[in-house]
Amino acid sequence: MHTEGEAVRLSIFLGESDRAAHGHHPLYTEIVHRARAAGLAGASVFHGVEGFGRSSLVHTTRLLSLSDDLPVLVVIVDTRERVEAFLPQLDELITEGLVVIDPVHVVKYVGRAAP
Repeated sequence: MHTEGEAVRLSIFLGESDRAAHGHHPLYTEIVHRARAAGLAGASVFHGVEGFGRSSLVHTTRLLSLSDDLPVLVVIVDTRERVEAFLPQLDELITEGLVVIDPVHVVKYVGRAAP
């Protein structure tokens, strides 16, 4: 990806307990590994402290109602073409959740040199 300019942000909203097809590791881990294999610019996973989705069931970290399915957000920023090329893999993986794409303007993108 270029160091600055127009790009898109792919946001994938999941539950912490969502698993990849074989069930051995979290779905967000599978998405990150596939994004890396697809050559996308990068991916980050964020854990939420509270949220609800289509089911309207609130998941929270509050002690009295501690949830085992907290919200998780996977964020990927890259060119529109590369993100759209990755979407079929998400269709294969995601059975519950929300996937959104919105335009962003990258101000700076600098990474470390590979070891």
